[in-house]
Amino acid sequence: MEIGDGCIIREYCTIHRGTSDRQITRIGSNCLLMAYSHIAHDSFLKNHVILSNNVQVGGHVDIDNNVIVGGSTPIHQFCKIGEYAFIGGGYRIVQDVPPYIKAMGEPLKYSGVNSIGLKRNNFSDEIISIIKKAYRTIYRSEFNIFQAIKILDDSYKKDNNIIKIIEFIKNSKRGII
Repeated sequence: MEIGDGCIIREYCTIHRGTSDRQITRIGSNCLLMAYSHIAHDSFLKNHVILSNNVQVGGHVDIDNNVIVGGSTPIHQFCKIGEYAFIGGGYRIVQDVPPYIKAMGEPLKYSGVNSIGLKRNNFSDEIISIIKKAYRTIYRSEFNIFQAIKILDDSYKKDNNIIKIIEFIKNSKRGII
């Protein structure tokens, strides 16, 4: 088990050590694990992750930088959550959650771009606007996911944020919400 600097781990949290698969459970720096949260074996949390009370992280879960997960949320094993995502409390995560979005509802679904979180982390209005356009193409257009990715790939070849979104979706094994 590896825990980075500056983490706050509150009452009754449990963290399982790694198994023979990944060998380690890793928590990055400056994470906040609120009361009763659980991190199962072989999970990787990057930096500045906030897990609210009673978040249950299954095994082999990957949570990227600056993610916030609302209270009493179970995360299914092998799921991935992209950077700057915000997940509302009490909703099951059974598929991958792409970067920069808000996710809510049962079943969990795209609920918009995490504009407030992005602004708090110094993303410009222009970058946020580009991210919103990209997600409109993915979630709010008549295109299927493969067509949407092709359009984004052709339109935003040099935008690192859009490239992260495209790569996240292409590498998803569980499918995206």
